[in-house]
Amino acid sequence: MTEKYEDESIRPWGRYEILLDTEYCKVKRIYVNPKQRLSYQYHHKRQEAWTVVQGVARVTLDDVETNFKAGETVLIPLGAKHRMANPSDKENMILIEVQTGTYFGEDDIVRIQDDYKRDDKPTEDDQSENSSS
Repeated sequence: MTEKYEDESIRPWGRYEILLDTEYCKVKRIYVNPKQRLSYQYHHKRQEAWTVVQGVARVTLDDVETNFKAGETVLIPLGAKHRMANPSDKENMILIEVQTGTYFGEDDIVRIQDDYKRDDKPTEDDQSENSSS
């Protein structure tokens, strides 16, 4: 069965789908390709909860790296520096991200480091991208 979602966005590290987008939260399913990682970043107006559903997520939270496996959840506090990575050589890592706070726009991403040389100001293409950049 092919599932269709409101939004699907391709990024250099993989892709994500928006599963829910309301005034009180945004929920994404994030697929990270093998050996890829998102930018190291933080947000001023939202916190996040990441639950791994496939593979292993290597999470950096305020400069501390920890692996999380399927079924485990990590909380990303407001203002905390964070990134997710897929250490696998073969399979995608998939997680569900729940954003809560006062604002969920992509212009609330402040990138500290990015493997793909994107700056901390999202481009028009990035306007549907998350935290999860």
